[in-house]
Amino acid sequence: MIEDDLRAAFARHEPLTPPTGPLRAAIDRLAIGRRRRRRRWQAGGTALAMLGVLGIGVPLLTPERAGPPPAAELLYESGRPVPTGALNMLLLGIDGDGPQATRADAVLLVHIPADRSRPYLISLPRDLGVSIPGYGTDKLNAAFPHGVGSTRPEMTRGYELTRRTVAELTGIRVDAGVVLTYRAVRTLTEAVDGVPVCLPDQVRSAHTRRVFPAACQRLDGAAAVDLLRQRRGLPEGSQDRDRNARIFAGGLVRQATDQGVLTNPVRLAKLLAAVGPDLVVSPDRAALLDLLRLAPTLRSVDPVGLSLPVVEPTGQDRYLRADPKLAPEFLTALREDRLGDWAARHPKLVDGTR
Repeated sequence: MIEDDLRAAFARHEPLTPPTGPLRAAIDRLAIGRRRRRRRWQAGGTALAMLGVLGIGVPLLTPERAGPPPAAELLYESGRPVPTGALNMLLLGIDGDGPQATRADAVLLVHIPADRSRPYLISLPRDLGVSIPGYGTDKLNAAFPHGVGSTRPEMTRGYELTRRTVAELTGIRVDAGVVLTYRAVRTLTEAVDGVPVCLPDQVRSAHTRRVFPAACQRLDGAAAVDLLRQRRGLPEGSQDRDRNARIFAGGLVRQATDQGVLTNPVRLAKLLAAVGPDLVVSPDRAALLDLLRLAPTLRSVDPVGLSLPVVEPTGQDRYLRADPKLAPEFLTALREDRLGDWAARHPKLVDGTR
């Protein structure tokens, strides 16, 4: 009896039931949208990781904005034209971790030529005497702490003042940049199972007494940070440290390529999740997104290492100075996107980062 009543009730209400076709179509559209978003995250992650490993920029991944950046989905949907011409990115290596680490002891320009042949890593010596906007003449590495401030320190302000200083020094436009802490270096190194480097000279650590032989070797995260800190006891001091930093950067790129990190979505996701909180970048998101789209167009990711030619201090001067003969020619080549020609004419001033 109850069963008959239920059947009769269903029969009476069946005409009131809405058609299922539109609902099924809506569910299908939702599923397709989710699959497309996942594919875009994977593509965006590939470009992000490539540039992060190169040290040429990752969109604002800070402790407050950890994880995949919201702007990544716009990478392939913005409709913005792909940038043309030469591009320049500023990489600052900070002596320590967190806002209290205010010395930018490694200042590197990453120059991407218009022909997209390969990146150039250009060291600007930390002890170079420069004009810092609003602070007069001081060492280049002083721009960062001047910008960070002491009352409410912000690393982004330190980057911005350093960017302005470098732009005025070189006469180029800096398109984007990244601040890299020791913790981020350790994370990147471990993520690629160590970084191979070939050092031309022995380095003895003033901090751990570790000896890095003048030979090819593989560095783990702790060893990488130890090497990059060393300048005391080196024949050319901080300039030798800059050279070792360029060698390390080249080894990091090659190792990431050999390990397949740039093409493995799982490893990319782990790398970005691990290193994200330790990176601070230029707030110019639009320019940074444009740069990300260029990563796959590079014919080679093996960088050429260069340094701004300088001369030692004389008399009471405590600053390195730009070489009056070589530096103007070098900076002209940088501004005119002719670094390949300059390197060919001055092979002794070039290291292949190997």
